[in-house]
Amino acid sequence: MELENAKNTIKKAAEKLNLSKETLDIILNTEREVKVNFPVQMDDGTQKIFTGYRIQHNSLLGPYKGGIRYHPEVNLNEVSALSIWMTIKTATLNLPLGGGKGGVICNPKELSEQEIENLTRGFIKKIAPVIGPHKDIPAPDVYTNSKIMDIIVDEYSKTEGIPIEKAKAVVTGKSIENGGSLGRDTATARGGQFVLKQAIEQTKIIPTLENATIAIQGIGNAGGNFAKLISKDNAKIIAISDSKGAIHNPKGLNINKVLEHKKQTGSVMNTPDTICMTNEQLLELDCDVLVPAALANQITEKNADKIKAKIILELANGPTTPEADKILEEKNKLILPDILTNAGGVTVSYYEWFQNINQEKWTAEKVDEKLKEKMQNATKEILDKKEKYQTTTRIAAYVNAIERLSRKLEN
Repeated sequence: MELENAKNTIKKAAEKLNLSKETLDIILNTEREVKVNFPVQMDDGTQKIFTGYRIQHNSLLGPYKGGIRYHPEVNLNEVSALSIWMTIKTATLNLPLGGGKGGVICNPKELSEQEIENLTRGFIKKIAPVIGPHKDIPAPDVYTNSKIMDIIVDEYSKTEGIPIEKAKAVVTGKSIENGGSLGRDTATARGGQFVLKQAIEQTKIIPTLENATIAIQGIGNAGGNFAKLISKDNAKIIAISDSKGAIHNPKGLNINKVLEHKKQTGSVMNTPDTICMTNEQLLELDCDVLVPAALANQITEKNADKIKAKIILELANGPTTPEADKILEEKNKLILPDILTNAGGVTVSYYEWFQNINQEKWTAEKVDEKLKEKMQNATKEILDKKEKYQTTTRIAAYVNAIERLSRKLEN
C-alpha cells in the first residue's frame, strides 16, 4: 500500500510536468535491492538467523541516504516505499543526496543490549560492500539510535579496514562525541517550525504564529520539541497527546508543566487544569493549526470532514491518507506535507555528513541558521509551484523534487 501510494503521487506530479515515460520509469524504479540473512549470537549461547534489507532507490543527486529500522514488521514493500520517499525528500530540499532505506526484521524489545549490538555488527558486515561515505549513508530510524550508529561506525571501520576518523561519515545521527552534529535532536521540530512560519507569511491563511491556536498529536521527539519551540513564538498550544490519550485547555497549555507531569506519571493524561480526551477528538478540535506528529494514517476519509484547523502541518510520516487529502483540499485546508515539513532531520543529517567529510565542527547556531534557509527556500518554492500548477501542496512538493531529478537525467 505504501509503495503504491508513493508511486501514484510521483505519477500525478509527472503528469503536471509532461514527463517522458522513460524518465518516469527511471524515477519509479529502484536501483538496487539488497536482502541479507545473517547469524547473531544470542545471550543463551545459541545462534539465530535474522533477515535485513538495504534498498537503494536513486543516486541521481548524490549518495543514497536513509535510516535503518529494527522492527518485527519490516518488509521489502515498506522499506522500498520509504526509500522512494527519501529520494523525493532530499530532492525537495535540494540536498546533494539520493534515497535509500534499510531495516532488520526483529523485535528490539525482546533483545538485550548485547544482542542488539551483535545484530547491528552482523548486519553491517553483510551490507558493508554497498554502503560508505560516498555510496550510501544510513541513519537512525524506528528503534535505532545514536548508540547503534556509533556501533555501525566501529564495525564498518573494522570490516573495511579503514581508520575510525574516515569511517565516521558512513552514517549520520551519531553521538556528539563520535562526530554527530549539534542541533540534530531538535532538527525535525525546528524544520517544521520554519516551514510553518514561511507558509503563514506567504499565504496569510492566519495572520501570525503569535496567539495562533495549535493542537499537536504526539509528544515524542518531533511533537514535544515542536511544542517547546512554538511556545517561545507565543503560539497557544490548546491540546497535545501521547499514546494514552490527549489533554485540552482552550486557554492554552503550559508545555513545560505538561512535560514535567508526563515525566513524573508516564503520561500527559490528567495534567492539572486540562480536559482529557481521545487522540481522535484532538484531531477535530477548533484550532488554527493541527500538527499530526505521531503515527501514519490518522486523518482518513472517516474524519477528514470534521477537521476544523486551517493548516495541517505533517510532522509524522504519512499521517493523512490520499482519500482524506481530497476532502481537505476541497475544504481549502492548507496541508504542509511530510515530505517537506519533517525534512529538517535529513537536512541536518546532511550537515553532519558534510562536517565529517570536511573535518569541521559547526556550532548549533550555524546549523540552525543553515536549516532555516533550506526550509524557508523549499517552502517558498513549493507554495509557488502550487500556484503555478494549480495543484495540491503535496503534488507541488513532488513536482519540485521530480523537476530536479529529471534535470539531472537530461544533463
